[in-house]
Amino acid sequence: MTHRTISTQAWGLLMLLAGLWGASFLSIRIALDEIPPLTSVAHRVGWATLVLWIYVLLRRLPLPRGRSVWVGFAGMGILNNVIPFSLMAWGQLYIPSGLTSIFNATAAIFGVLVAALLLSDERLTPRRALGVAVGFAGVVIAIGSDSLRDFDITSLAQLAVLAGTLSYAFAGVWARKRLVGLAPQVAAAGMLTTSTLIMVPLAWYFDGPIRLDLQPRTLLAIAYYALGATALAYLLYYRVLTLAGSGNLMLVTLMIAPIAIVLGAVVLGEQLAANAYKGFGLLALGLLIIDGRVIDRLRRAR
Repeated sequence: MTHRTISTQAWGLLMLLAGLWGASFLSIRIALDEIPPLTSVAHRVGWATLVLWIYVLLRRLPLPRGRSVWVGFAGMGILNNVIPFSLMAWGQLYIPSGLTSIFNATAAIFGVLVAALLLSDERLTPRRALGVAVGFAGVVIAIGSDSLRDFDITSLAQLAVLAGTLSYAFAGVWARKRLVGLAPQVAAAGMLTTSTLIMVPLAWYFDGPIRLDLQPRTLLAIAYYALGATALAYLLYYRVLTLAGSGNLMLVTLMIAPIAIVLGAVVLGEQLAANAYKGFGLLALGLLIIDGRVIDRLRRAR
């Protein structure tokens, strides 16, 4: 994996992106105090869709045409939004937002495995295999022996979040196969459109009519995670990708969890068990091994 040198501007945008996503776990948890998980996801994708289409139209980007393109959007919407957003929102009802953010980092670990299985140009090299093994060891430690031994609703919530990150990994492969040649902002708008077409009726059926007469605290939380941590974050993600390259974007994964943990502790009074921090340490080490730059620098320093 090659890495570009990160400019000062790219570092700033990288930190902003990590901050947007890191705070999303707190805002989602706040909204869940008043609205059910499926409704929270419907708000997230619905308002973000509106913002992204306004952006696409203002920039006069080429609009998607053809059935196959929208099939691609539908698959991406299900794998990258509907499944992970719903599972992780439900999981946050039973586990701290900081712990959810730690498990969220496994998306990169699963991404390496799924890509190696389904993409011919993504081999599972010895270094990557070691990183995956170390990362999964961290996940097991973060889950904790009690959850592994005494299966309960908390254990199920942790597995739900992990299943959501696995869905992210499959979404990455789907994008490589089905969304080639599209402007990324258009792809994001199309993906969120199909997600909205699925989530709004789904939330309406299971949770009842989607209401807007909510507490100001809830409305602010929805506005943040829909407009800031979804619509703006998608646009920012592609800007960082252009400036810093895909290899450097893995750094965002390592920066999100500490932000979410601190916000959960300060705002919600969350306290994580020691094994959660130990597990994140191993998970971060696994990601650094997969990333490769630390190992390369150690070799050059010899």
